[in-house]
Amino acid sequence: MTDFKLTYSTMFNPPEELHTQYDLALAQQKENLGQEFAMFINGRDVLSEEKFEDRTPIDTDVVLALMQKGNQEHARLALTAARQAFPTWSRTPWQERVVLLRKAASLIEARLFSLSVAMSLEVGKNRMEAIGDVQETADLIYYACDQMEANNGYIQTLGRDPLPNHDSTNISLLRPYGVWLVISPFNFPFALTGGPAGAALVAGNTVVIKPATDTAWIVRLLVDCFRDAGMPDGVVNFVTGPGRTLGQALVESPEVDGVTFTGSFEVGMKMHQDFSRRNYIRPVILELGGKNPAIVSRHANLEDAATGIVRSAFGLQGQKCSAASRIFVEEPVYDELTARLKDLTEKLTIGDPTDRKNFLGPVINRAAYDDFKNFSEELSQAGHFLTGGKTLNSHLAKGFFCQPTLAVDVPYSHPLWQQEMFLPIATIGKVKNLQEAIHSANSVNYGLTAGFYGSDEEVDWFFDNIEAGVTYANRPQGATTGAWPGFQPFGGWKGSGSSGKNSGGPYYLPLYMHEQIRTLVRPKQ
Repeated sequence: MTDFKLTYSTMFNPPEELHTQYDLALAQQKENLGQEFAMFINGRDVLSEEKFEDRTPIDTDVVLALMQKGNQEHARLALTAARQAFPTWSRTPWQERVVLLRKAASLIEARLFSLSVAMSLEVGKNRMEAIGDVQETADLIYYACDQMEANNGYIQTLGRDPLPNHDSTNISLLRPYGVWLVISPFNFPFALTGGPAGAALVAGNTVVIKPATDTAWIVRLLVDCFRDAGMPDGVVNFVTGPGRTLGQALVESPEVDGVTFTGSFEVGMKMHQDFSRRNYIRPVILELGGKNPAIVSRHANLEDAATGIVRSAFGLQGQKCSAASRIFVEEPVYDELTARLKDLTEKLTIGDPTDRKNFLGPVINRAAYDDFKNFSEELSQAGHFLTGGKTLNSHLAKGFFCQPTLAVDVPYSHPLWQQEMFLPIATIGKVKNLQEAIHSANSVNYGLTAGFYGSDEEVDWFFDNIEAGVTYANRPQGATTGAWPGFQPFGGWKGSGSSGKNSGGPYYLPLYMHEQIRTLVRPKQ
């Protein structure tokens, strides 16, 4: 695989060796399921009195790992450890921090296949999506290190004050905030933990990591990579447990100097408001989902459009904040495109995501499975299904499997044109012209990703008028999905994000530091 660079754009035609290595790791991983995994605080494994079983959504009879049900005391211990480690870590030369972070990234790459298998089993990602999540994490960390190096540690010499009898020098430095909290979601548990954590760490912060309960195991395996890279005690801490107790204790603690949260709009907005009511404002980096449109012009290549839309609507069972969930099609090509979308969607295979023939796995848990049934019922009453709309039973009855679903003839006034469903459901609407399409596309609180298919002239118009942070045109690899660090930095506008700077891009790393100006005046000799 020496000439193959894995990204979400290239993942559709991997070398055979990738599948061979994945299958070997799958056999090994299945022999070791059900082990207990500790929290990690101040360089040590920490067990709690209460535990919880981490089961796979593929077959809920299978226990993947026994995890710790941490509480408020574990939150306090983790924050205390991070606080105590901060002075030394922040004063460690940035060049040494870069060396350690690059070592962590290389360990992730060395463990690529075993980690990807764990990802498939715990999240339900097909093997290519899982491998992509793990590799992206390494690339996010590498990119943060490269940016620190390219900017010389973010130390800049400024102008000299024009004083006649004195020599006045001015220096700008970006310095770390302190203890950084990373709260990550289930859908990209590696990239959306390791990316923010890697940026925070290379900037000189210490971190406390709290993963989603559904994906605690895979995040512990990420923490092992940081540990094995030689991170000093207390620099990286990892706690698991309920959001309402452990998570809330972390968010409410005055020991937190900054937080990166990826999750729902409602939770993120509350967190932002809570942080603004403290004795002073702390930085809050939020990524809060999307309701992402794909617009198809009458001049589009419909084969590319159909391929890109299906990949973005149903990759990871639609459980991506970047998923294509709203499709706007100009009238002259509506019938032909919907026929293509129906045909491609019905060809998608559903089942065990570790099997290379399957594109869709299960949704993450029972709550998502029930949401699918409820949303499908709502849509069936408002319009009808081009395909899908049902959950799957028979041999898949012990997992949370749902059909990829395309809904048509749903009035634009229906709430599900606005609400993020986070499931393999997309609504398709007919528009008279592109002005109507862009108006509808922009008429939501979200502004994460967007896709377009049309002529070159129309593409320029789309880029100028769409309200989204990551935009794609004429892309069969994915209409709205597939961002990669250094290629398509990922972040959103409006209700999709708080910083206006995209992860994996040139403006992201400084979010984890604040500026200090140092002025020194000496008498001229």
